[in-house]
Amino acid sequence: MSAPVVNELIDLLTLERLEENLFRGQSRDIGTKYVFGGQVLGQSLSAAQQTVDDERTVHSLHAYFLRAGDIDAPIVFDVDRSRDGHSFSVRRVTAIQHGKPILVFAASFQKQEPGVEHQFHIPEVPQPEDVPPQTPPSPEVMAGLSAKMQRWLSRMGPFEMRPVYPRDELNPSKRPPYQQVWFRLMDKIGDDANMHRAMLAYASDFYLLGTSTFPSGISYYQHNVQMASLDHALWFHRPFRIDDWLLYSLDSPSASGARGLARGSIYTRDGILVASVAQEGLIRVTDGHMEKSA
Repeated sequence: MSAPVVNELIDLLTLERLEENLFRGQSRDIGTKYVFGGQVLGQSLSAAQQTVDDERTVHSLHAYFLRAGDIDAPIVFDVDRSRDGHSFSVRRVTAIQHGKPILVFAASFQKQEPGVEHQFHIPEVPQPEDVPPQTPPSPEVMAGLSAKMQRWLSRMGPFEMRPVYPRDELNPSKRPPYQQVWFRLMDKIGDDANMHRAMLAYASDFYLLGTSTFPSGISYYQHNVQMASLDHALWFHRPFRIDDWLLYSLDSPSASGARGLARGSIYTRDGILVASVAQEGLIRVTDGHMEKSA
């Protein structure tokens, strides 16, 4: 039997079908003020996958976050079957709350076929067993944080995350915009490849935008820093299991105009590149001071 938090994620991504192309999902409070963007990505992909033949698998998705999601309200997913061609299918999904779209999403699916092959090599980093697990702040530090931050830092999620070179997010130092994170689902699940892909879409929203803050020495945990995902793209290259260790190698080539761009490559521990990710997000320092920890 899977851990409760894993079962909760499975339930979250297993949508209720209302009509042929209409689905409803619930939300999970992970300590953020609004619905976690990765949740809406995973649910949108789950909705789209249920309208495509099993012989076609998702190879790319693109999404824009339009409004903050309400944790206490269900989300309706309206799927448009845009195209079913000989080899490719395209689906567009609108995620709706309170009568307004909170995310627009498009995904492309392809029949499996052979072709040319190459990939970047996996970065040389310690294996996950050699990277210490994350530990929560001390009770003394937790006591000085907001209720929202306490909830975020104390709640155990469905994924085990092990940053290779962790940064103290409560007292962030300036460093180049690169990081690597080993991650996996906390417990084993079945072989449904669609569920594994929906869970990867969910997890792909972690760490991306934070990488863009490294050169400035700021953090989402600081009261004067506002961060939010604006758009998200994910490409699936090869099969994987979300309950085996995966390496998320991230970088941020640019930040300007209150926006940061981050990219990620996801590898199996055997060095197989299984997915690529890109995201632009809002990074706003409300009082104008960029050097809180300088």
